Amino acid sequence: MPKLINDPHDFVDEVIEGILLAHGDRLHAVSDDARAIARASSEPGTVGIVTGGGSGHLPLFLGYVGAGLCSAVAVGNVFSSPSAAQIAAATRAADAGAGVLYLYGNYGGDVYNFDLAADIVGTDGIRTRTVLGADDVASAPLESASSRRGVAGIFFAYKIAGAAAARGDDLTAVAALAQRAVDRTGTMGVGLSPTVLPTTGKPSFELDEGQMEIGIGIHGEPGSRTGPLAAADDVADELLDSIIADRGIDTGARVALLVNGMGATPLEELYVLARRARRRLDALGARVHRTWVGEFATSLEMGGASISILVLDDELTALLDAPADSPFFSQAGETPSARGTGPRRPAADGRVAADAARSGALGAPAAAGPSSTTDPSSAGPSSSGDPSAREAADALVRAIRGVMPLWAEHAGELRDLDAALGDGDLGITVSAGAEAILRALEGSLDDDLAQPVLQAGEAFATANPSTFAALFGGGMLAAASTLRGRTTLDRVTVSAALTALADRIAERGGARPGDKTLLDALLPSIAALDAAPAGIDEAIAAMRAAAWSGVRETAELVSRRGRASWVGERGAGHADPGATAYARLLDAVAEWREQVA
Repeated sequence: MPKLINDPHDFVDEVIEGILLAHGDRLHAVSDDARAIARASSEPGTVGIVTGGGSGHLPLFLGYVGAGLCSAVAVGNVFSSPSAAQIAAATRAADAGAGVLYLYGNYGGDVYNFDLAADIVGTDGIRTRTVLGADDVASAPLESASSRRGVAGIFFAYKIAGAAAARGDDLTAVAALAQRAVDRTGTMGVGLSPTVLPTTGKPSFELDEGQMEIGIGIHGEPGSRTGPLAAADDVADELLDSIIADRGIDTGARVALLVNGMGATPLEELYVLARRARRRLDALGARVHRTWVGEFATSLEMGGASISILVLDDELTALLDAPADSPFFSQAGETPSARGTGPRRPAADGRVAADAARSGALGAPAAAGPSSTTDPSSAGPSSSGDPSAREAADALVRAIRGVMPLWAEHAGELRDLDAALGDGDLGITVSAGAEAILRALEGSLDDDLAQPVLQAGEAFATANPSTFAALFGGGMLAAASTLRGRTTLDRVTVSAALTALADRIAERGGARPGDKTLLDALLPSIAALDAAPAGIDEAIAAMRAAAWSGVRETAELVSRRGRASWVGERGAGHADPGATAYARLLDAVAEWREQVA
């Protein structure tokens, strides 16, 4: 399919450059690669809102950075997550002193990298909360609603969270309102033609001529059924039937309606769908408070549309009606003020005046739903002035610098293992991550054991963004928290750090022993360290033996977590790549010890 592009690999960067040149008075880059972008100004003391995801969905995600909406965004390659470093840059730009809400779609790569970014900015003292858009009713049944994909309905959450932040709500309240919007939203889409990825020039999925895919996702993910193209009213009815049943919409319900184009559907056709949707809701006895029609979450040039419905209450209605202004979306209105006062008109730039700020008026967030919190345990490491701490920190840095090149020598083996069970990127993750760690540890360091591990963890996680990088790098940040204030690298210290590493990986990855993951090598090595006789080299030998035993004992199993689980029985007989990577790291530690002995 013909496209107006230059080098396909430059596509995303040239899109962003064009947007910044066109709207430089309202948006600016906050990272060296311009993949993190913030709005021109924010009110001090208000909650920041950061979103992000893959490119190819304009105006999602970048288009909702503006007054009364989001504060900043991180943008990845087409249909790919932004890196944790890009998200962290957006977070720092969005932080106005009241914490930051992460509000984005429920996709695995995004979740890993936003969680890791929360760890990174937590060391700077920035508080974050997370709410995931999960509105696609076709992607999971109601009892598993928290696992649904986030699609066009996240527009409602942006609008409501942005208005709540603009009126001065605190972080807990903004997150609660965003979650309430997510919980009350349902979306259903139909695909008529595939999208063509710029880097491949090939369709992202197959759909025969004259066919449609009901329930399709915004990346071309399969829906609930494929069948012959039907009349617009029949399509609208099928989409609406699913949403109405799922959201329990009946007589008297007050709702907001969004009819969204996927990228290649004429606006006229969207209004045909909007006409039918409005007539159906009117006949049901539901009250349609407001209707939006247009492109709100696209998939490049995919043909098709989606319908989203938000079930309103009084507070959500007032926030939905509040003003908003970005280069891609603008709406006039009155900004709701704190409870107990009437509405106040916004300032000329659409922001609430500073005296509108309030704290905690809406209470705690909803107990259910895909929402999480990250609070920093400390503002970060600082120099203690203890000579023993300086000596321990220097020794740790020397060890890391010595081990990383030796670990990277196993990149080829790890690539081949990962190609058999996953996507083959583990080799480059380890080699690029090792190189990034070496660069991060150049220059002077404080006499605190936590600092080099913090820097190494952030460098590893962001050098080649991947699931392993996010999990292992995030685990290193957790390990660093146990090192703060310690002055010796004894057995107890190392065991505590490795335990924190394992706990964070288990928490973020959802794995348990026996799932055939990194944990099956890591956990036995910690137990071996705790039980090993005195002596560094003896402890390292015991850890290596235990880790390799875990690799061998799980090789015949079927993987139950991560990409490897997708290959099912075909994975039996292959060693787990992540567990092998950890065992090879211990091998590198032993080899370095021999070199310096």
